Amino acid sequence: MDMVANVDHTPLTGETILTSEITLVSGGKGANQAYAAGRLRADVTMFGAVGEDSYGKTLLDSLTSAGVDAAGVLRRKDAATGMAFITVNKEGDNSIVVVSGANATLSKEDIDAGRALIENTDILLLQMEIPVETVCHAAQMAKSMGKTVILDPAPVPEHFPVELYRYIDVIKPNETELYMLTGMNPEQNSIEEAAGWIRARGVRNVLVTLGEAGVYLDSEEVGTVRIPAVAVHAVDTTAAGDAFTAAVAVKMAQGENLLDAATFANQVSSIVVTRKGAQSSIPALEEVETYLQCAI
Repeated sequence: MDMVANVDHTPLTGETILTSEITLVSGGKGANQAYAAGRLRADVTMFGAVGEDSYGKTLLDSLTSAGVDAAGVLRRKDAATGMAFITVNKEGDNSIVVVSGANATLSKEDIDAGRALIENTDILLLQMEIPVETVCHAAQMAKSMGKTVILDPAPVPEHFPVELYRYIDVIKPNETELYMLTGMNPEQNSIEEAAGWIRARGVRNVLVTLGEAGVYLDSEEVGTVRIPAVAVHAVDTTAAGDAFTAAVAVKMAQGENLLDAATFANQVSSIVVTRKGAQSSIPALEEVETYLQCAI
């Protein structure tokens, strides 16, 4: 559950600032991506964990409203639903602190018990708000079945397992996450170098979202490509990356190549940043299609 506060500026260390209100919005990276895929008319199933509390019920209801099958989401009696505290400044940029809650309880044993969910899917979409070893186990299982694995590596863990790269077909970091993953310095190393470092470790395709600078793609299929950003007035960037990742997955599931999928996803995320909130900002497929027609 996202608790969103709009502020004039992002607080500095030791600074206290005032805001007039806080908004509760259904969120969570995995849930945002499932919700976005559902809004884009994909056949999507969510697997994860929430608490047996009011926030958990709200999150499940939100997923269901987008057409997501949430029957596989586990309800924990001994853990609260995950929460995020988000500040959004007047430029629309955000800072987020996540309290993992039930997310931290999702185990390799849970993945084994939910094996049928992976068997019956084409694409497994993963994030890093559950334990790293659970992500790695799920990715390995999916690859052993010949599934496509997409990873949104956020939040980047302190110790990212090198083994995990071998199971990933598409990785989608933002620029900050890219440099965190590689240990490189943005002042000394280029996006191309950092993406190449990840490709060299077994990832077939690297998609880097760069905000106003657009999207960088390093792909075994199409080589290196830069997709320009769509010019919009950003209000809140929350869930823009999640909607982008989901849109890529949806188009790949429909058989489109990664460049076309990323171009479509770029359009979807450009709508998201013009609205406040996480899931509340994600457009339906009909809205995206109308938006694309107007842009032609």
